[in-house]
Amino acid sequence: MTHLAILCVRNEAAFLLEWLAHHRALGFDDFLVFSNDCADGTDLMLDRLSEMGLLTHIRNNGPYDKGGIQFSALKAAAKLRQVKKADWILPLDVDEFVNIHTGDHTLSALHTALPDATAITLTWRLFGNNGQTRYQDKPVLDTFTQCAPAIMYWPWRAAMFKTLYRNDGTYRKPGVHRPRDAVSARLATATWMDGAGRTLSDQFKNKRIFSDYGQDNHTLVQLNHYPLGALESYVLKADRGRAVHSDDFLGLDYFVERNFNTDTDTSIQALAPQRATELAALKSDKVLATLHHQAVTWRRNRFDALLKQDSFRALFGRLLMTPPSQPLSRKAAEFLLHHATQAHRKARQQP
Repeated sequence: MTHLAILCVRNEAAFLLEWLAHHRALGFDDFLVFSNDCADGTDLMLDRLSEMGLLTHIRNNGPYDKGGIQFSALKAAAKLRQVKKADWILPLDVDEFVNIHTGDHTLSALHTALPDATAITLTWRLFGNNGQTRYQDKPVLDTFTQCAPAIMYWPWRAAMFKTLYRNDGTYRKPGVHRPRDAVSARLATATWMDGAGRTLSDQFKNKRIFSDYGQDNHTLVQLNHYPLGALESYVLKADRGRAVHSDDFLGLDYFVERNFNTDTDTSIQALAPQRATELAALKSDKVLATLHHQAVTWRRNRFDALLKQDSFRALFGRLLMTPPSQPLSRKAAEFLLHHATQAHRKARQQP
């Protein structure tokens, strides 16, 4: 049974080897990676990994579909034999790490726990910046351990998921959060289950991209999401732009809705020995080790260059003054959701 992870990256070479090591330890045996407009050597690192037979690398330098860079890559992926022959597929980002809590913490253990599932929703658990200001060349999974509570009521993005799905012909195309282009006749036999082992309603089969609020969606599996990093890394992320909405400038709104540090979760360290073995093997390659070191240097130099620009210097100053986010109470969240629902209804009624 093959598991294919699909990844889109730009200027992420400093983090790529850790991400690959973790997901190889988890049980992914095939990787399809799209890169675009890299200045830090990410594309060269992917070329080397491709030469080593560890992944398939495709340069995705445009022109792009109106949906954006990531949509364009996934649209192209749907046509590839590598994607068509995979048994299970999961599109991911480089700041997302699958964290399985059952059995030996591998994909095989997850399938054993959910044998009837044809699609499994991996709900985000948001990890904040952990009080880190300066970027350091240290593993993400060791550095950022503070996160949001398991049960959240707001913001809705805290309940977003990525979907690990069986590539059995029910869906023709991979999507950012869920598979797309469903074959209607096959939906009746699809079984969607969440990260707590609950069978999901039919609306998840072709619509939903976020889990229900006010419950723990992570008891069997979660998706550790590290969207911020240290404050210096967040400035570089703003410079890089978003994979989906590449024209959107990342400001304080994005940061505040993800910088939760109220809880501590180190459960992903269950695979630390296997991950360390995989990472050591990757870094034993002199070409990869050199490219990693160069990428670390590039990040530091790029940050220094960005701080000479007014907009990025202002962003960094505001980040320094912004305290960690606090989860809203259920009552406050319900108040916001009520007014948001009314606003959406009113907007739909307008000609």
